[in-house]
Amino acid sequence: MITIIDYKSGNLKSISNGFKKIGADYQITDDKELMADSDYLVLPGVGAFGSAMENLKPFEDVIHEHVADDKPFLGICLGQQVLMSSSEEAPGVKGLDLFKGHAELLRGDVKIPHMGWNKLNVCNDSPILEGIDGEYFYFVHSYHVVPDDEIIIAGTCDYGGDVVASLSQNNLFSTQFHPEKSGVAGLKILKNFTNLEI
Repeated sequence: MITIIDYKSGNLKSISNGFKKIGADYQITDDKELMADSDYLVLPGVGAFGSAMENLKPFEDVIHEHVADDKPFLGICLGQQVLMSSSEEAPGVKGLDLFKGHAELLRGDVKIPHMGWNKLNVCNDSPILEGIDGEYFYFVHSYHVVPDDEIIIAGTCDYGGDVVASLSQNNLFSTQFHPEKSGVAGLKILKNFTNLEI
């Protein structure tokens, strides 16, 4: 069972449709007990860092416990950014701090937000990116993550320079792009996630 966290800051219909397309059993819930019993947690995200973290307050402990128990966790789009320690978008607001680092506004001679298809360049092994490299994925974001340790960067895209597109550390995974909106390659990532050993 894939459990999608309903914290009023995610595109729940879109990500649930992605799991439906690959034939995975899923549930959407704001029930902490159901989350705690789940083997796989997914954190989608749309909107702003500050309001997302406010909405996530009731679920922070169950998220941290899930990751500490070595169970698979996937953050998507804003769901990647809130996994960081902090974000330039909301100074003084603490992130989930599961990945050490921060999120900052895209810079350079580029349009903001970064919206549309971009090529993923895999730079470190990650089980969710197995069989993926050079495919195009759908992005919509104005901020990007900058981890303290580059070894956790699983994939990048070129948008006025290298932009982190995916992070991977043990059982914790994230994508800045939307796999559920990225065709066959995106569905493969969701399938890879559901096939992770527990």
